[in-house]
Amino acid sequence: MNDNSFFSIDSLIEFGMSMAVAQQMVNTMNVAMSQMNVPGTDNQLQNSHNQFFYAIIEGNQAGPFTEQELKRLILDKKITKETSLWKPGLINWEIAEKLPEVLKLVALVPPPFIK
Repeated sequence: MNDNSFFSIDSLIEFGMSMAVAQQMVNTMNVAMSQMNVPGTDNQLQNSHNQFFYAIIEGNQAGPFTEQELKRLILDKKITKETSLWKPGLINWEIAEKLPEVLKLVALVPPPFIK
C-alpha cells in the first residue's frame, strides 16, 4: 500500500485531528465574539436576553419592559410603529419601526384572527 495515498490511515487520522483543531478554534472565536464589548456602539454583539425598553404610551413614559412584555403591548396595540422607545445604549428616543429588535418582536406577534 502506498503511504502517500489520501486514503491511508495516517492521512485520515491527520485529517481528523486537523478538523478537531479547526472546530475548537471556531468555538473559541464564537465565544470571544459573543462576549466582545465594542465601545461607542449599542453593543450589537452582546446577547439581548436581558434587554429592556421604555415606551411613551398615551403620552406618558412607561417601563421598563422586557421583550415579552413588549410583545404583549404590541399585540394589544398599545405599541405601534410610531411609538417612541428607548433602551440602554440609545442616545435619544427612537420610533419603534427604526429599532430592529422591536421589528423582530412585531414579526413574532401573530396577526389578528378574522373569521
